[in-house]
Amino acid sequence: MEAVILTVFDVLNLVLVLFIWIYTLRMFKKLPEKIPTHFDFEGKPDHFGSKKYAFFMPVFGLIALILLTVFTRHPEGANYPVELTKANNEIQYFIMILFTKWLLFLVLLLFLNIQDYTIRYSFNTDSKARVHILLVLPVIFVSLMAAIITAYIYK
Repeated sequence: MEAVILTVFDVLNLVLVLFIWIYTLRMFKKLPEKIPTHFDFEGKPDHFGSKKYAFFMPVFGLIALILLTVFTRHPEGANYPVELTKANNEIQYFIMILFTKWLLFLVLLLFLNIQDYTIRYSFNTDSKARVHILLVLPVIFVSLMAAIITAYIYK
């Protein structure tokens, strides 16, 4: 069952990265030469750059996917909130790998939201982000707390 859950997250994360790439490639030719490259906390762009910057999120998402995939293949080098023993080693690895894949999923959703907003804003300055970026931070924080609490429960 554990392998199925982790495989589902691997597939979801790969699909999200591919979707970000496909969306960017489909929209790239239509983009104006100058696009927003950074937004303030109110969601208004405060820096602009070449449309080549549209590839920042897809590239960064792909790098994050590769790095975290490699990282989860070697969980023994990570820091854990509890001491690893022979008795808890397997469950602690699973908790860490599951949390890492979940965190990657949230980050990729955030990247997709930012990419979508950047592209839509490039065409229409009245556009709003579909999900406000500050809503993602509490979800990440709660996920981190849940992972730490779960690690302590199964220590």
